[in-house]
Amino acid sequence: MILISSCLAGLKVRYNGTDSLDERIQRLMLENKAVTVCPELMGGFSTPREPAEIVGGDGEDVLDGKARVVEKSGRDVTELYIKGAYATLHKALEVGATKVILKEYSPSCGSAMIYNGDFNGTKLVGVGVTTALLRRNNIAVFSEEDVSELLLQI
Repeated sequence: MILISSCLAGLKVRYNGTDSLDERIQRLMLENKAVTVCPELMGGFSTPREPAEIVGGDGEDVLDGKARVVEKSGRDVTELYIKGAYATLHKALEVGATKVILKEYSPSCGSAMIYNGDFNGTKLVGVGVTTALLRRNNIAVFSEEDVSELLLQI
């Protein structure tokens, strides 16, 4: 079983109430090969919600207590992101997922790039909180940009 970001399957759960539909990913769900998750909703957020970025590092640093996740208004929401990451890990273990496809650039889900924490659209190399936790638990995380490669393995 594969775990996929709900927004990539077409569910309108992103911070601004939209989705990031990728029909290849949606097809995995419709074929019962994947289960959807949204770490932010599992952490206690609602939709829509204020945008957030990691300040002071990436998801690895957040898990190590060296960085935090902050909303644009300045509210620290680190604990909710960590809660969502652990809920996603629990779901992955529950369904026996060995591969996860998450939304790139997200402070939860980014698997190669995230926003830099200045809310100016600048991206940097790094991972989101959920990706960091899943990888620490030997679960492979891919982004929607890696889907073609992943589909060859299924």
